[in-house]
Amino acid sequence: MGTLAHDKEIVGSDIYLALGLKELGKGSLGNPRVLSLISSLLERSVQRTEKLLETRQIKDVITIFHGSRAPTLSIRQYIDRIFKYSGCSPACFVIAHIYLDRFLQRLDLHLTSLNVHRLLITGVMVAAKFIDDAFFNNAYYAKVGGVSTEELNRLEMKFLFSLDFRLQVSVETFKRYCSELEKEAAGGLQRELEKEAAGVLQIERLIQGCGIKENWSNKDDSACAPTIAR
Repeated sequence: MGTLAHDKEIVGSDIYLALGLKELGKGSLGNPRVLSLISSLLERSVQRTEKLLETRQIKDVITIFHGSRAPTLSIRQYIDRIFKYSGCSPACFVIAHIYLDRFLQRLDLHLTSLNVHRLLITGVMVAAKFIDDAFFNNAYYAKVGGVSTEELNRLEMKFLFSLDFRLQVSVETFKRYCSELEKEAAGGLQRELEKEAAGVLQIERLIQGCGIKENWSNKDDSACAPTIAR
């Protein structure tokens, strides 16, 4: 069984190209697609978890990864920031996602808006150290992540010991997570289409409520304008 850390050939198929896991050319613009997909997946996971915790009135377990309040940066903005300044490979974010799942399962924790940012910066840093040929030190990653070096050091140690330092990721596992991200892309497109359809339906209802016909007159327009403005 191959492992990602020693198998650089795994990023050759169509799915890896589609996710942007191949190295970007010098003339390429924008972030790899995998970042937005992971962001979307994590954001929906946080929303579901927090809704469940609130509905069932479950008290979350507090760890050193929890902040007193949610950061102002969204998950998408935070991931984009990490990618922009860390210089790590896009594959690190897939590996970090796998590490996060392992961490949460082993400690039976929930992913929320209070811990997701610290888990992300820690997971990406650990992944970069494990699979990238070059990486920055903890002090630099702390600045990127918006935490102190001392705090990031503590987060890293807790993260590693919680995983029993088992950082290897098999090629099969990596491929499975990439396939899930592709499903997220398909689901995201479906959600956008549903939102668009709902928006069109709402507009049609407004028009029907105003009594507008195809050959509407200026009088019809002025009568309906106050309703649309609300």
